[in-house]
Amino acid sequence: MPGTFDWDNPEEIGIQLAEAHPGVDPLTVRFTDLHKWITELPGFTGDPKLSNEGKLEAAQMAWHEEFQESQG
Repeated sequence: MPGTFDWDNPEEIGIQLAEAHPGVDPLTVRFTDLHKWITELPGFTGDPKLSNEGKLEAAQMAWHEEFQESQG
């Protein structure tokens, strides 16, 4: 696990979100909340203003993969 990560690391964001919000289905999270949760993650160094829909979707899908593995 890297010490720090940013918007270009959706897989790491997904892992961190799965750990921070266990049991939460990522597909039920609004993008506004997702953005807030990502920027609050320990080690996240990305500029909040540099996010966009594509980056949020990539993080959400990476988190969804982690969520599915934990449910399986």
